[in-house]
Amino acid sequence: MEMKLIPVGDGAVSVIFGSTIDPITNRQVHALARRLHTQPPEGFLAAVPGYTTLLVQYDSLCLSSQALLDWIERENQAASQVELPSPRLVEIPVRYGGSAGPDLDQVAALHQMTTDEVIHRHAAPIYTVYLIGFLPGFAYLGGMDPLLATPRLSSPRQSIPAGSVGIAGAQTGIYPLASPGGWQLIGRTNLTLFDPARTPPTLLTPGDEVRFIHVPD
Repeated sequence: MEMKLIPVGDGAVSVIFGSTIDPITNRQVHALARRLHTQPPEGFLAAVPGYTTLLVQYDSLCLSSQALLDWIERENQAASQVELPSPRLVEIPVRYGGSAGPDLDQVAALHQMTTDEVIHRHAAPIYTVYLIGFLPGFAYLGGMDPLLATPRLSSPRQSIPAGSVGIAGAQTGIYPLASPGGWQLIGRTNLTLFDPARTPPTLLTPGDEVRFIHVPD
């Protein structure tokens, strides 16, 4: 898979695998990250996956940027053969609409659907966790029905309850903590997405699969 390497300051490199968000591209991102963690070059510090990018942080006193670039170029091919863990299916119970999903009616009206159709379309797919970001435990999920793609709110809320399930563009996700945000809220789960006392602290990890379960009021 074609990639682009861009230095980020004197202690990181951004590895870019195109611009298309899809499972194949995201798999390569995580395969290279796994290769770095299991067979790291001396001076490697961390790998932070995105949808189509991997930020590689390193100690410039131990590893030159050119040596790291050479390592990535060489090992990227081997990373294609890396065995990633089998996906874990996590079921997320969700109460849709009402106070749990104050934007459900608005999303339905925008797409000229009933609220039941929005719920059905949102709960039907099995989603893939592409990455964790924005907040600890916030999982960006791929695989949403494209007919549900909805713009963010024009004015973000100052506080969104933990567990809120939202839509922003073609993405869906779950707020693990109370925070400001501009996603359209269609439901809420009672599951704890992030607990610093738990090992691991996040309920979801990249590569997991997610199924939303509609829990009627």
